[in-house]
Amino acid sequence: MRKSLLVLLLAATIFVSGCTGTEESVEVAEVGDYVLVDYTGELEDGTVFDTSIGRQPLGFTVGAGQMIAGFDNGVVGMAVGESKILTIPPEEAYGTYLEVQTIPIQNLPDPNGTYVEGGQLMTAYGNLTIVNVTESEITVDVQRLNHPLAGETLIFNVTLVSIGEEE
Repeated sequence: MRKSLLVLLLAATIFVSGCTGTEESVEVAEVGDYVLVDYTGELEDGTVFDTSIGRQPLGFTVGAGQMIAGFDNGVVGMAVGESKILTIPPEEAYGTYLEVQTIPIQNLPDPNGTYVEGGQLMTAYGNLTIVNVTESEITVDVQRLNHPLAGETLIFNVTLVSIGEEE
């Protein structure tokens, strides 16, 4: 009898202490919030390409397009102090690596112009070398327009430092 009473009292104590009636809400990052994060970015082979460690945390407004899409989306739902590893494919980072781009001639500023292989197409980004010409389209070498991290899967170790006002 004594043993069962002790078990009953212990169970009641655990139940009562677990039911405080006050639920703590945890603030999490949402679209539109200004956040500060510490991060380290690596390539799949482990090469670190950037980090905020030893510097100021990175600040940005979630969902404002200030960050690559995968990073922006990855911090949504994080709580202050939480760490997360984000694996971001090229399509949600800096895009796939493009060697050439095919453009319909009708979309060029001078669709009646003369375009020849090896020639140059003047663009707002500089001159691009023409590598192929057909009656309806030209193909240009766009390798130099790629971001240095284009085509790479990026791995970020991110810690949410704060949610609050822009400093």
